Amino acid sequence: MELVESGVKLGVLASGSGTNLEAIAQAIDDGDVPASIAVVISDNPGAFALERASRRGIPTRVVELKDFDDRPAFDRAVIDELLLAEVDLVVLAGYMKLVGPEIVDAFPDRIMNIHPALLPCFPGEHGVPDALEHGVKVTGVTVHFVDKGLDTGPIIAQEAVEVEEGDDLETLHNRIHISEYRIYPRAIRLFAEKRLVVEGRHVRVLPG
Repeated sequence: MELVESGVKLGVLASGSGTNLEAIAQAIDDGDVPASIAVVISDNPGAFALERASRRGIPTRVVELKDFDDRPAFDRAVIDELLLAEVDLVVLAGYMKLVGPEIVDAFPDRIMNIHPALLPCFPGEHGVPDALEHGVKVTGVTVHFVDKGLDTGPIIAQEAVEVEEGDDLETLHNRIHISEYRIYPRAIRLFAEKRLVVEGRHVRVLPG
């Protein structure tokens, strides 16, 4: 993995409300993460993440699948926008599409995602309800690099969240969100500080 200089430029892909985007942007503003957000790209023109970005003066782009003949053409358009913004790290923040192989190839070990479960348990878009249904006592949050599988990339960081008696989807998700807003900026900071080294399936964190 080629490590980049601090002050990295982020390209954020988002499809929804953008709460993780907000947490990352706030951490940057607070001086906790040596980075800047170069562009926010969404496949959903109605995503509130775009509004959050605009309020902060962050450039936004909308790239919709329906405007392209096929998925590879859509992915190439996303790549073009990321390259145009000269991003160092691609950050998925509620992006509701599986990242295509061309995007993974264009940014090897430079795409980061957050998942609301302790991978490899409960991959996919239903991580929180799957954990509740399974009856686990502990679930959590995972930040990982993206590969060509579904939530199968090398794990960067994890944080456990206890499942409390009487939890429902809303209460558990709320506590998971709190962990997400804490752990995601930390993982991005490690990347920006050149402290992450990918060795096969393992991510080694260099001392600070």
